[in-house]
Amino acid sequence: MPIISITNLEDQRLRHYASLTDIALRSSTEQSQGIYIAESAKVISSALEAGQTPLSILMEERWVDRMTTLLGAEVMNGTLDIFTGTPEILEALTGFHVHRGALAAMARPELLDLATVTRGAHRIAVLENIVDHTNVGAIFRSAAALGVDAVLVTPQCADPLYRRSIRVSMGSVFFIPWTRIDPWPQSLRALHTLGFTTVALSPDGNSQTLEAFTQESHDRIAFVLGTEGQGLTPASLEQCHRRVHIPMGHGIDSLNVAAASAVVFWATRAHNG
Repeated sequence: MPIISITNLEDQRLRHYASLTDIALRSSTEQSQGIYIAESAKVISSALEAGQTPLSILMEERWVDRMTTLLGAEVMNGTLDIFTGTPEILEALTGFHVHRGALAAMARPELLDLATVTRGAHRIAVLENIVDHTNVGAIFRSAAALGVDAVLVTPQCADPLYRRSIRVSMGSVFFIPWTRIDPWPQSLRALHTLGFTTVALSPDGNSQTLEAFTQESHDRIAFVLGTEGQGLTPASLEQCHRRVHIPMGHGIDSLNVAAASAVVFWATRAHNG
């Protein structure tokens, strides 16, 4: 079992763990390098359960027994590098205090095509340009909890496999089918061809209320949720079949997009098949 005590932060084998707090850097390098970072024993366990492939793992020495037991066969076959170091060394490498047990560099799975991701789906969510990783993770968690079948993300949407997204999703990103759709918003036409009624979530007072929409019958629904602040782009609003809003009180015009998604997923759960 190759346990490697870190002595040189410039070791190229550690490059996947360097500067984890630099979101812009990580968003580009992780995808180009074909990896993502799983943070905490719970998330790593969920990734393994979903059939994800670990490439290496980083942790304090006190976590070695627990994590090697969790990794099981991956450790026994000797192909997994296990890096250990003091809390100070790990913080110097990653940019933050690693207090959740361990970090693992995982092989990023290839994205599936739209037809495969939506096969058999009755309710899906489309995330347009949502840039906050916490919101993306929260939407995935709500989707998993409330029976949404798949999630689609546009080219400018935050990475669902960024470590914060994964952590907030409680690992649900590993189990809900998802992919990126490009080009956008032209891809809405592909959803129409697949039989989806595309529903824009918009605070537009002239749109239909969510309660009224739930009284209708639709076999396949794609809820389109827009970015924080701006909401949906005019181009996507124009191409969606319907517009639906959640009625608000006390002069509030809308909910946070993650909160809004949970409300919509719960209200329409009867539409799942």
